[in-house]
Amino acid sequence: MNAILQTANPDWGFFGTIRHHADPAEAWTIAMPAIAAATGCPDAAVRDFLDSRHGRHFADDVAGGLFRGLDLRAAVEAAVDRWMGWTIGRRTEREYGIPLGLPYLTGFVTHCEIEADAFA
Repeated sequence: MNAILQTANPDWGFFGTIRHHADPAEAWTIAMPAIAAATGCPDAAVRDFLDSRHGRHFADDVAGGLFRGLDLRAAVEAAVDRWMGWTIGRRTEREYGIPLGLPYLTGFVTHCEIEADAFA
């Protein structure tokens, strides 16, 4: 990751959701490289994920960590670890076409990248 891409969706997704719990710019600069490092996905794919409804759910998970008393960096890292620990099941495979057994975070970051490319 060379530079942290800015959100294209400041009102919704991760940025719009996390702003109710933490400084969204700070959370964004922590989440972007953490997700890229964990998934190996390109910056644009991570941004597309964070800007999506899935990014909103990721922000909810980070907020849960904040509510449990974690600092922002630890809350993001805990959410990344949790999402990487889950795997894609049969229902998600059917609904989204994400391969069965892939780490959940990697699957949805890649899915958002493919969707963004399809609508570009």
